[in-house]
Amino acid sequence: MSSASSSVRRIAATVLAAGAIFSAAALPAAAHDGDRHHQRHPRVEISRVQADSPGRDDRSNRSLNNEWVEITNTTRDAINLRGWTLRDNDGNRYRFDNVRIGSRATIRIHTGNGRDTRTDLFQDRRDYVWDNRSDTATLRDDRGRTVDTENWAAAANPHPQAAPSPRNLRDMTPRPDRTAVGH
Repeated sequence: MSSASSSVRRIAATVLAAGAIFSAAALPAAAHDGDRHHQRHPRVEISRVQADSPGRDDRSNRSLNNEWVEITNTTRDAINLRGWTLRDNDGNRYRFDNVRIGSRATIRIHTGNGRDTRTDLFQDRRDYVWDNRSDTATLRDDRGRTVDTENWAAAANPHPQAAPSPRNLRDMTPRPDRTAVGH
């Protein structure tokens, strides 16, 4: 019986060792499957902001439409932005209707009035949204989760007499405070 018991122990040990090896090999495969699933989640980002329209701020539709935010889909799949929102610090909100953004495509959301196209959307506002000196653009999905934010602020200049006008600071300053959430 001692020899049978010893054989059973050896077989059990071999089975356990094989199971451990199989589990170790399967674990990275399962982790990889999780990565593929994660890649299916929308990856949309605020790619550029023109918060200060060039020229005089005269509230003309042309000037309002030269203030915009670009949003880029970085995935290989089109994404429907229905119910997503774009907000500023003051609570101004643009809600996306049935808008599909193509694979690796960019859309521009203008402040003023216009006719929506595949690449340009219009908020149909009669006043500026984005603060020239500092503001934050926040993109949220249809569940209210923050997808991406873009911050900007006027840089301090030690020589005020040589300071550029506030409306041109953003064009000269790289996006210093970019915060991406959920990437």
